[in-house]
Amino acid sequence: MDTLAIIVPCYNEQEVILTTIKQIDQLLTSLIKKEKIANDSYVIYVNDGSNDDTWNIIENNYKVYQHLQGLNLAGNVGHQNALLAGMHHVSDKCDMAISIDADLQDDINVIEQMIDKYYQGCNIVYGVRDDRSSDTVFKRFTAQTFYKLMQFLGVKSIYNHADFRLMDKRALKFLKEYPE
Repeated sequence: MDTLAIIVPCYNEQEVILTTIKQIDQLLTSLIKKEKIANDSYVIYVNDGSNDDTWNIIENNYKVYQHLQGLNLAGNVGHQNALLAGMHHVSDKCDMAISIDADLQDDINVIEQMIDKYYQGCNIVYGVRDDRSSDTVFKRFTAQTFYKLMQFLGVKSIYNHADFRLMDKRALKFLKEYPE
């Protein structure tokens, strides 16, 4: 079985982080019992300079949840940079990594399917939203505008994919080679 790292960038998430920690821990425990992932799999919460109790909650739960790890950035560097810091940090400490937002708007129950795709030979597996009904009208409009603009500019992207994805060790290694 291969080691999974789940990367969760966090910025001022004190309202949801404990629920997220509990739900992801239950998922990891279930996947380990099903022998889908190795026992040394873990979730790393990347604190992006939060100015609330996010880091304290992560720190206080480190001893409670055996699969919990934390990475505390020196300051706020932005969501994408925090995500990238987490990916770089785990790249040589896992066989596959999944990134997901701390508010768990993406369905963690599809993580098992993502892992199955990994074992079938996929290097990258995108979590794609098939329903945006929970988004505000503004959020739907800006998301659709973004994807249409990217397509118009010739950028290859997966429609509605966001930051919920699995990358294998090889993809993480190649990502580190991009200095920008």
